[in-house]
Amino acid sequence: MSKVKKKRVGFVLDMTPLVDITFLLLTFFMFTAKFKSESEADQKYTIRRPQVLPDTLVLPDKDLVMIKIGIDSVAKDTAYWFSMVNEQDVINLRDKMREKSFPGISPTTSSYKITDTTWLGTAVMFARQVNTSNQLKFAIDADRNVRYKWVERAIDQMKKYNATAINFVTEKKQG
Repeated sequence: MSKVKKKRVGFVLDMTPLVDITFLLLTFFMFTAKFKSESEADQKYTIRRPQVLPDTLVLPDKDLVMIKIGIDSVAKDTAYWFSMVNEQDVINLRDKMREKSFPGISPTTSSYKITDTTWLGTAVMFARQVNTSNQLKFAIDADRNVRYKWVERAIDQMKKYNATAINFVTEKKQG
């Protein structure tokens, strides 16, 4: 004889406490998680950042080479203006630039408009030859509308001739 099967009675499972526990566990693990791996904590090197001077640094009155980068209002092109502060250095630089046949040089030239980075590198090299003191400083004064590539090219030419101590001329923020 066949046996009569009983009907299964369904059951209801309330999911609310399970969801609450899940979210409690999730937040617990989020707050106690370690975001830094052990290998990062055991680094074999340290990063030493350069020290920063306050904004009150003043450019020196002597032994200074100024490289101004701006947009020429006549030619509507970006150019470098290269000049030195010491009068004797200006005369010696003018003589060296005249020997190299720098275009547009006159007996009274004290600032050189340079559009080619090769000439800029030559001017940096001559400035270091003219003023052999260890106090020679370079300063870059760039217009805020000039693209960064012009500043980068100037720095590359300066690094090429070991002029690595560079000051950037800035305006003091008002307010």
